[in-house]
Amino acid sequence: MRTASVARKTNETDIRLSLNLDGTGKSTVDSGVGFLDHMLTLLSRHGGLDLEVTCHGDTQVDDHHSVEDIGIALGDAFAQALGDKRGINRYASLHLPMDEALILCAIDISGRGGYYDGLEIPTEKIGTFDTQLVYEFMEGFAKHAGLTLHLRQVCGRNSHHIVEGAFKALGRALRQAVAIDPRFETEIPSTKGML
Repeated sequence: MRTASVARKTNETDIRLSLNLDGTGKSTVDSGVGFLDHMLTLLSRHGGLDLEVTCHGDTQVDDHHSVEDIGIALGDAFAQALGDKRGINRYASLHLPMDEALILCAIDISGRGGYYDGLEIPTEKIGTFDTQLVYEFMEGFAKHAGLTLHLRQVCGRNSHHIVEGAFKALGRALRQAVAIDPRFETEIPSTKGML
């Protein structure tokens, strides 16, 4: 089983997170940020990841620290659960429709973390959620997971649909990229011999 647990405590957040890459898409999420709870539940379900998250953060200030630090903690858990990445597909790319929104997600579990953003979210808020925090979450996750992550908005006008499409697309792409290729299950998917 490819699993990991992370505890991350700062002056701003106290996070406990567990992840199973070979799960069934079950989640229990209490981030203190309602919209993020919804997005992480979708990520878990569409990624086939079992995910448990609790976060006590300084949301009286705003949601920034909680959202960013959960992205970092999830990235750390993802990297730990993958281990040496032996046998994984490594790459995945897909287009995911969410009503009028169409999102491209492409990832490479390269060991070189980076987020390359192409989302054009038309509103500053979704309910009380600051849409700038989508970038902060994705960047923290990608850097700490050690993966190259591209998200592109092909079309879309509803902010909720765009962001939801991005999280679902990420889940689906992660599911494909971490899957074991039975033809190469004992090999590192790189000519360098390591990722």
